[in-house]
Amino acid sequence: MSAAIIVSPLERIGEMAARHGCRQMISLMAENHDFARPGMIDRHLVLRMNDIAFAGAGDLVAPGRDHVDQIIDFSRRWAADGPLLVHCWMGVSRSPAAAMIAALAVAPEIDDGRLAEALRAASPSATPNRRLVALGDAALARGGRFAAAVRTIGRGRDCRLNAPFRLDLDGLAMAPLRDR
Repeated sequence: MSAAIIVSPLERIGEMAARHGCRQMISLMAENHDFARPGMIDRHLVLRMNDIAFAGAGDLVAPGRDHVDQIIDFSRRWAADGPLLVHCWMGVSRSPAAAMIAALAVAPEIDDGRLAEALRAASPSATPNRRLVALGDAALARGGRFAAAVRTIGRGRDCRLNAPFRLDLDGLAMAPLRDR
């Protein structure tokens, strides 16, 4: 089986886990935001952070280097025995950024620009969290290429909830998931 990452909003994680046989999941949720982990998930990383780009926003928790290091470590231990499920509240900002960081952690040979373009093609609404991207760029020693590539695709279109999408690391074929 080829390595793949499924990106989803919270409300569709059970469906995505079942449909794609996901057994490992990364959750990026605000503090005290409870949710049910799908029963088929055996390995789960929960990171508590808000979807903000700057530290010092009152009681909100900005993404930090420790969060990024945990994404990288978890991803590198992912056995690729089934897709990795990554989600946040809406599937628009934190989870696309984390999925890109995970992809680069396990396949550092991926071209940053190609990854960003593939993300935009798969999800016109995705707007990866700038802080996570910058921290991921530094943690993965991308020399600014990752952050620059994400800036080139710009902000995604407005949405109420992003549609799940799949990132296939083999050949980096990223495509939206169809409900059929």
